[in-house]
Amino acid sequence: MPNLVHHVHGKKRVRVARTWREGDVHHFVEWMVQVSIESDMEHAYKTASNKGMTTTDTTKNQCYVVAKKMAHRCSPEEYVMTLGQQFLDCYPLISAVEVSLEEKPWTRTSVKGQPHDHGYSMQGPCTRTAQAVVRRGAAAQVTSGMLEFKVLKTTQSGYEGFFTDKHTSLKETKERILATSLNVQWTYGVGPVACYNKCYDQVTETLKELFFGPPKGGVYSPSVQYTLYQMGTAVVERVAEVQQVTMNAPNIHFIPMNVPGMPPFNDDIYVATSEPHGDITATVSKDQIFQAVSKL
Repeated sequence: MPNLVHHVHGKKRVRVARTWREGDVHHFVEWMVQVSIESDMEHAYKTASNKGMTTTDTTKNQCYVVAKKMAHRCSPEEYVMTLGQQFLDCYPLISAVEVSLEEKPWTRTSVKGQPHDHGYSMQGPCTRTAQAVVRRGAAAQVTSGMLEFKVLKTTQSGYEGFFTDKHTSLKETKERILATSLNVQWTYGVGPVACYNKCYDQVTETLKELFFGPPKGGVYSPSVQYTLYQMGTAVVERVAEVQQVTMNAPNIHFIPMNVPGMPPFNDDIYVATSEPHGDITATVSKDQIFQAVSKL
């Protein structure tokens, strides 16, 4: 006989904005929130009864209730943990909640070289992400990350020595543009995290340093794979709270272009394309165990 073996419900794409006013200086964030709920509501699927159901409309409204509850500036991680706990505290039939968000890259703007009290512009490098899975009787499992962190260097990259056969059209090179749009997730070890914002900044700076190298001269990348491993190793070694980091690097291609009727270009004009593209992923951990990101 067919059986209902898993069910969740919730709300997606809840757009939450929050301003914290500290005197004349205002602090602003915009989040896209998603909530998935695991609950003792099998009867709502198998019968016509909705008794005890926490509606998706209520789920949406709780996102705003908890945003108001955060009376002082908070990290995305603190918000998703608090929102998950709110559902457990308010609704006894809920056993677990997964809350995730994406933070828009609003940054404080400057006018005539001075930070503006309440002015923001969207010019950040990427979208910040946070996720928490909160279960009754267990510590919250927190994952942080970033989406579409676009990085490019115009030299100090090559790709040689790979396997070739009659179907290989890629040529070896010691000189190319290396560009990608990184998607990164990291998890934390056992114990409290003093400041998620500080961890995020440390991870971001480490990724940049290992991708680009020193400001003068940079560092050579023999492959995306090698560079990803160097970046991940530096993250787990330098950021004490981070247990594991996963980096996904879809290629952004810049193919040297020449035009009929013109002398050969000096490898300085390119066709820019992202389709089709290579897709490379690496996970680096402090230990030998791969930890899948927690999900409901």
